[in-house]
Amino acid sequence: MTVRELDAAGIHDPALRAAYARCRELNARHGKTYFLATRLLPVDRRPAVHALYGFARWADDIVDDLDSTATPGERGRALLALEAQLEAGPRRGQATEPVIRALADTARRYGIDRRHFTDFLASMRSDLTVGGYASYEELGRYMHGSAAVIGLQMLPVLGTVGPREEAAPHAAALGVAFQLTNFLRDVGEDLDRGRLYLPAELLASHGVDRERFEWSRRTGARDARITDVLRAAAARNRAVYLDALPGIAMLAPVSRPCIRTAFVLYSGILDAIESDGYAVLHRRSVVPRRRRAVVALDGLVRAVAARAVSRTGGEVPVAGPPCSSPSSRPREAPVREEAV
Repeated sequence: MTVRELDAAGIHDPALRAAYARCRELNARHGKTYFLATRLLPVDRRPAVHALYGFARWADDIVDDLDSTATPGERGRALLALEAQLEAGPRRGQATEPVIRALADTARRYGIDRRHFTDFLASMRSDLTVGGYASYEELGRYMHGSAAVIGLQMLPVLGTVGPREEAAPHAAALGVAFQLTNFLRDVGEDLDRGRLYLPAELLASHGVDRERFEWSRRTGARDARITDVLRAAAARNRAVYLDALPGIAMLAPVSRPCIRTAFVLYSGILDAIESDGYAVLHRRSVVPRRRRAVVALDGLVRAVAARAVSRTGGEVPVAGPPCSSPSSRPREAPVREEAV
């Protein structure tokens, strides 16, 4: 966390500054796309975003760290201890975990509903015992806590130009869209953890099952039916991005370049997956560095312009993702059913 960011946010207590710095470190190490986009926010809002994502990464690491030898029971107890600090820290000032201290301060400053954090932890706990989902409806209930609430947490920090409740469904949808992209990109790694986030109904509709996915992951062999499943999941994911898109124009003008950049970069992962022939069971698809640089530069130009206009009290033009981004173009996709 830079001194400039902390000073701009009015965070002066040394222990609290250290707590925010810890969150920034977690965000920079684990969420490179989010971290890059966060750099486009006004400096005073960046610490809060780092606190929100730092908390999410901290809990996620408890559940998913493949290098840890902790048992599911030990991971569950660690999550319960984290939730206990979340309950007691803001109320009694008893949080010893720096991430919780920063989160509690952010929640207080921006009036973020604490239920969003408890819903998130509930979904994290389910990852310790649930290895798959029968339908998109079931998966949607899980993603409310694991993804939709992330968008809802961010909304007070980003600010809106109209009633927050009008932007909330789009913010929730964007959280879900990002996670669906993660599910596709990380399907092989998730299988190694004993989980598959592609619903059984989707697999069955293409004549495959989980065992076939595990066989492909284990042997490196390809199956056209698996490719069809992944292609259908990507199409559904693109439909959710389109649901989320109108929400960008509802954000405070100075926040739009950040979210717009995250939107383009993350939806671009779907393009990378498609370019790789949906080989995600065998290798990780990434957005080319040159493409990331172009999008980041575009976002920086827009962020500087938005701040300049904001200082003069003018209106910032609203623009969607650039037409050069394939993921920003409407594509044929099934109607989304999951609840967000």
